[in-house]
Amino acid sequence: MPQISVRQLFIDNAEKLRLTWVAGQSGANNLLSNDASEQKPTLSLVGHLNFIHPNRIQVLGVAETVYLLQLSVEAQRESLAKLFSNEMAAVIVANGQIVGDCLREASERFHVPLLTSPEQSPYLMDVLRYYLSKALAVSTHLHGVFLDVLEVGVLLTGESSMGKSELALELISRGHGLVADDVVEVYRTNPETLEGRCPPMLRDFLEVRGIGVLNIRTIFGETAVRPRKTLKLIMHLAKAGGEKVAPMDRLQMQAATQDILGVPIRKLVIPVAAGRNLAVLVEAAVRNYILQLRGIDSTREFIERHQKFMEMGE
Repeated sequence: MPQISVRQLFIDNAEKLRLTWVAGQSGANNLLSNDASEQKPTLSLVGHLNFIHPNRIQVLGVAETVYLLQLSVEAQRESLAKLFSNEMAAVIVANGQIVGDCLREASERFHVPLLTSPEQSPYLMDVLRYYLSKALAVSTHLHGVFLDVLEVGVLLTGESSMGKSELALELISRGHGLVADDVVEVYRTNPETLEGRCPPMLRDFLEVRGIGVLNIRTIFGETAVRPRKTLKLIMHLAKAGGEKVAPMDRLQMQAATQDILGVPIRKLVIPVAAGRNLAVLVEAAVRNYILQLRGIDSTREFIERHQKFMEMGE
């Protein structure tokens, strides 16, 4: 289960949100997680001060700060003790509001980091929600070459020696982009979206048999490499005439899919044989996929035309 500490959250967002650590240093290792077993959505991780359903990160804006300061010291301590008795990871006072002594004391006593920011609370929460959706995304690793083909994330898969890297190199030379070779880190950033990234160790590199490891950024330039891409299409390379390819539906009436982290991804099987221009086939398949997203289905049009001709013949 993905986790992140408050210390890491502070380091990653301190400059952008102009965060200052005021109190509660002992809680730096408090963890934030998106526990699917408890069905806690990311939105419940960050939110305005809530005594009834506390968020993991409680944000105090103008209204919340004014409300606390209007209470007597005793009432503040009682309310904060009740609030901090819940499992909170951190408290952030936004809008440059004054941090009261009672809030500082509660932060130290309950080991909950207390941060401040001059940024507006809605903006602060938007930034943190986006950050946490990325940092706490469920992930897995896939084997293949991940490319950006015509602005569509395409994962090339297949057995070893099927020519995935050579195909990727040809597509890159035709103006498409490399995201990752060999190992692809796939993150589910929302219930219906998978984002593919390259492990830092392999970034910019593509291994081609007979040539070795190539630095794609150096050879083809900055535009030949992409840091990440949404996975939309899987193209599996298989030997033509093999048992797995023989029964393939030539009209592709039933779109095949592969389930990854609970998200169905469209999958095409491309037979590999001598003389086939795989790069052209991949580009054509991606163009056809884009047309299908726009409601233009060539196969269905062909079948409808065929049906009309049959009816005319009768």
